[in-house]
Amino acid sequence: MRTGTVTALNARGFHRLRYHEWGSADNERVLVCVHGLARNSRDFDELARSLSREFRVVCPDVAGRGGSDWLPAPDAYQLGQYLNDMTVLLARLDVEQVDWIGTSMGGLIGLCLAALPNSPIRTLILNDIGPFVSREALQRIAGYLGERHFDSLEAAEAGCARPIRPCAISMTISGDVWRRRAAANCRTAAWRCTTIRRLPKVCAQIPTATSISGASGSRSAARAC
Repeated sequence: MRTGTVTALNARGFHRLRYHEWGSADNERVLVCVHGLARNSRDFDELARSLSREFRVVCPDVAGRGGSDWLPAPDAYQLGQYLNDMTVLLARLDVEQVDWIGTSMGGLIGLCLAALPNSPIRTLILNDIGPFVSREALQRIAGYLGERHFDSLEAAEAGCARPIRPCAISMTISGDVWRRRAAANCRTAAWRCTTIRRLPKVCAQIPTATSISGASGSRSAARAC
């Protein structure tokens, strides 16, 4: 695995985006994998390693997540900013076309890029997302966002796994993978205390469960996205 950074522009200055890369840098078959709202690039470690013989696999940390810089203001965390950032990353890769795997928010970014004229996205794979996000889905997302503190890495591991446990695929994920993902999602905040790396400014862009419950139907929930 190789790690690089690229510099992108926001309304108040510049910020750095970190990305991880697997496979030959000379391979013209490039696969970009983009994570969900409260996740980071390391979610794709196993997939990237598996596909690195066929593809040059690139997994970025979206701004405010993982090792990428935080943006200067809460209202900067918008889809338009993410599209600009990913365009800068694609230019750095210096290829004509890429394949794209996007989970949740990463899928929305890919969907918007793929819909534009002359898009470099050749193939788009969407995971856990579509063009419409229901009110119920927003409620579930709002329920697990925000700063969370744990007494140990083991407790953080359980906390990271909890939102995904209801999914059948979670049964195939080993304990070692859960542990590694917990370590990638947390930072030491105090003695034996770990905190999820979820920037409060990112969370501020998601309606609370209470406000979602008061929304007048699916149209309001879709607009909130």
